[in-house]
Amino acid sequence: MGNRVTETCPFDLATASHWVFLYQGNKRYFEALPQPIAARVNEVIQAQIEKKLPEGPELCHFDNYPEVLIVPLPQKKGLDENDRIRLVASQALQVLKGRALKSLVWPLQGGNEKEFASLVDGLGISAYRFDNYKSDKKQDKKNPANPEEIIFLRNGTSHASDTQLLTDFASLSECLSICRDLVNIPGSDLTPQKFAERAITLAKSNGLKITVREDKQLSKEGFTGLLTVGKGSSHPPCLVTLRYDGRDKKDTKENKADHNKHLVLVGKGVTFDTGGISIKPSAAMWEMKCDMAGAAAALSALCAIAKLKLPLQVSAVLCLAENRPGNGSVLPGDIFTAKNGKTVMVDNTDAEGRLILTDGLWEAGAIEATHIIDLATLTGAIIRAIGPSIAGLFCANETFSQVIQESGKVCGEKFWPMPLEEEYREYLDDSVADMKNIGKAEAGAITAALFLQEFAPSNTQAWAHLDIAGPAFITSNWKYFTPGATGFPMRSLVEVARRLAKES
Repeated sequence: MGNRVTETCPFDLATASHWVFLYQGNKRYFEALPQPIAARVNEVIQAQIEKKLPEGPELCHFDNYPEVLIVPLPQKKGLDENDRIRLVASQALQVLKGRALKSLVWPLQGGNEKEFASLVDGLGISAYRFDNYKSDKKQDKKNPANPEEIIFLRNGTSHASDTQLLTDFASLSECLSICRDLVNIPGSDLTPQKFAERAITLAKSNGLKITVREDKQLSKEGFTGLLTVGKGSSHPPCLVTLRYDGRDKKDTKENKADHNKHLVLVGKGVTFDTGGISIKPSAAMWEMKCDMAGAAAALSALCAIAKLKLPLQVSAVLCLAENRPGNGSVLPGDIFTAKNGKTVMVDNTDAEGRLILTDGLWEAGAIEATHIIDLATLTGAIIRAIGPSIAGLFCANETFSQVIQESGKVCGEKFWPMPLEEEYREYLDDSVADMKNIGKAEAGAITAALFLQEFAPSNTQAWAHLDIAGPAFITSNWKYFTPGATGFPMRSLVEVARRLAKES
């Protein structure tokens, strides 16, 4: 899908097949229109304002002009204006589905840079489709429209700045699609080894350093969390570490203290989670192909950071395993010694994500992280606590917590700060081992975070845990996302890196 910006308002573009006009109440995001379009557009807008027409996208036809789509900014509760603009983009492409869109002209002369960025972001997200397993790959009637070219009309802005914004969002959109593709692939087609192979390919194309440890190396180095979870599967676990360093090498040498920030993203990558011996109910178990969404987001975010050439040191640690019942599976009651020396009794084999993350957190400390974000589809408890639209944020460092929350606001991704309540730590106590991997039925998301806190490196400035079980994968339409993977929270991770780089 091509796109370009023009600083003028050439409404006589003969090549345009469709135009889209956005408004909010008396605010217009477009300028003077040719007749007879102006009369019809104003008539529709006024009728919607006066409730004579239902509020929503209205498609108008003209004899001698392209089709025109009039879209009011939806007044959807819980979304800020920028997120509602993303939703407008989705609505427009849904209304126009099934049409051959040669050129879609989208005037946005009345919007600021944030609104322009949100529109571009929304169009990129909404144009995504996953048809890898469709026998007929022609445009599905259920899929949104996919224009060959989008022309943005902007006045009073820097053409160079807008063009750079489009370039940056093209990189983000590409990496977001990579993330969503990875999560949408069935578990049998994305084993830990195949995931690692994709990481190698992406590392080469983005100039990243990469280390892959497979089962023998994991055993030699004592990464027992991954080995414990993965030993029931015929597909051995992997630990993948990718590194990017965008710092100016000269500045790094001369001002080492000011350029030593190292953000490490630790992603849970359970390529399929049956629950192991503590097997899950069969209903909706197919959704557990998404249990590697954390690793997918960490990998794709690092690729985006590299494409954007952010001046920061960033790494991604992917903890890849498959949790299956088998002859060698870990049994409830088994005890293993984690990489940091603590012993863990496995009370429930379906609480496996936290076990593999113990290895990822150790690795983050070993490569000298100053800031760590682990992200995982970790608990159903977080969904029961705050619903499917919000991720749980556990972070004792208030400054870093605010950076993550503000980054989410920019991207339309919501994080809610949750307590690391020490009173609940005793729920993890065990009579035989140092601790067990699951607490009581209540406060499940908090005790999972408290478990991980036991393995967060002591030599890091800030550690945050994101429980993304709700928004990472959906089974019905949500905002501007179609069912399947959303890529949450890849875009927020990139924004966190951008903000840390500015502080350096």
